[in-house]
Amino acid sequence: MGKKSDGKVLAQNKKASHDYFIEDTYEAGMVLTGTEIKSIRNARVNISDAFATIRNGEIHIHNMHISPFEQGNRFNPTDPTRTRKLLMHKAQINKLLGLSKQEGYTIVPLKIYIRNGYAKLLLGLGKGKKQYDKRDSAAKRDAQRDIQRALREKQKIAR
Repeated sequence: MGKKSDGKVLAQNKKASHDYFIEDTYEAGMVLTGTEIKSIRNARVNISDAFATIRNGEIHIHNMHISPFEQGNRFNPTDPTRTRKLLMHKAQINKLLGLSKQEGYTIVPLKIYIRNGYAKLLLGLGKGKKQYDKRDSAAKRDAQRDIQRALREKQKIAR
């Protein structure tokens, strides 16, 4: 039986684009135990408070909540927010380490999805936004929305 390539987004960190300027993205695999993959496939995962760190040449994700599988057995993990290891190439980890050491940069999880049967995590290198940056982003988004609304109304009148 062949592997499926669906790429369906199971969890998304919407707060990340509000709080950070995302400059670069990286895809990482996850080391999961027991029935965690079944919970992820059921979209019972939350990454809104999660963050990634690099220690001893390995990258780990903290505070990612994976709910225990309801029909689980003795292999259900006991701690839903345990620290999990991420799988990336050594060169990518070293590049992320160098970039995240700079002032104001952090590694933020953006999405969890399934690709070719494996759970993947999309990490973003983010630079923190100041309060005035957030207001500016909101103003640009509102202006764009007003422009789109005016264009739609103009097209309705032209018909």
